[in-house]
Amino acid sequence: MELTLSPTIKKIERKSLVSPKGFTATGIHCGLKHKKKDLALVISDVPASVAGVFTTNAIQAAPLKVTKDVVYTTGKMQAILVNSGNANACTGKQGELDALAMQQLASDQFDIAPNLIGVASTGVIGEPLPMAPIIHGVAKLAPNNELTGALDFAQAIMTTDTIMKTTSYATTIDGKEIVIAGVAKGSGMIEPNMATMLGFITTDAAIESADLQAALASITDKTFNSITVDGDTSTNDMVLVLANGLAGNQTLNPAHPEWQTFIDALQMVAQDLAKMIAKDGEGATKLIEVKVSGAISEQEARIVAKSVVGSPLVKTAVFGCDANWGRIIAAVGYSGATINPDTITIKLGDILVVENSEPVKFSEEQAMNYLKQHEINISVDLNNGPGQGLAWGCDLTYDYVQINASYRS
Repeated sequence: MELTLSPTIKKIERKSLVSPKGFTATGIHCGLKHKKKDLALVISDVPASVAGVFTTNAIQAAPLKVTKDVVYTTGKMQAILVNSGNANACTGKQGELDALAMQQLASDQFDIAPNLIGVASTGVIGEPLPMAPIIHGVAKLAPNNELTGALDFAQAIMTTDTIMKTTSYATTIDGKEIVIAGVAKGSGMIEPNMATMLGFITTDAAIESADLQAALASITDKTFNSITVDGDTSTNDMVLVLANGLAGNQTLNPAHPEWQTFIDALQMVAQDLAKMIAKDGEGATKLIEVKVSGAISEQEARIVAKSVVGSPLVKTAVFGCDANWGRIIAAVGYSGATINPDTITIKLGDILVVENSEPVKFSEEQAMNYLKQHEINISVDLNNGPGQGLAWGCDLTYDYVQINASYRS
């Protein structure tokens, strides 16, 4: 279920990728895009434990392969170099050489071993990556620990995003302040496991890579894998977490008495980023949250929630402010989850529209007015078990078609 702030976790107002100790970042325009920033870098002062989750698309872009090798072979990472404007995906052997060249460029420029550098790319698929702008751009990168550097990073990784997506939280572990911060991009082609999204999370907590991987895995299904915009799974997408240990806490692991505090703070960061991605879906005007209860398990609750929020017919009904609950119950039925078709209850906000799978009289005008809001909550109670789950998405608009019809031109 969705986490809310607890007394032990506080949100940082000047939210920034460099809020944790020992991180610097920057972003510049190097020439991959016409005017906007398109090259970004984040560096830890020391090699950090790293964890990653990656797209489930069988076709995976060259930079993703390079970065997976660092995560799974080295287990440490000190820098991440990111470009937008070109995905370097489906670019053959040359694409792999270019991804490795990006890694080497950052290594040479910042005196960091290549196997401690992750690379990521986002943008158009199937076009060769222009290396000349990247070569010149890397030489100009000057990461810093100021808010401006972090915001430049956030801008430089955007493609069709309309807003920057950043968040930070602080908590106390072993009497030491621990900060966890994140930045993401993602607007369309969103159907994680993963989606056309990049997410980068930094923390100064001390934790070994294997335990950090377990922590990230434990919250991914509840956050990044619980959003959908359009049902497409991309080729480049990843979430990386770097933990450099500079906060000075005792090394975290599942036996640590404050392990759950760390998990909750990490989930808060991931949850914020996931919801911002869903809300910023291409052409979107509304964030849709679907809350499912009464499922036989949490996993099945999330399956139902994603089925509803991912339904094009539900999404268009929300866009049109049409309280067409038949589309919702249909999406529940084809979700593949175990349901009792006679016990389903549905609400739009606080408006009861279906009870035990039978229609309830409600005010169409009241429902229409509710659906005009920018954040819509749909509740589905299956009355079939203890499982609860959430998913987030957005409405489907005319602008989504326009944006994607002309994406390459």
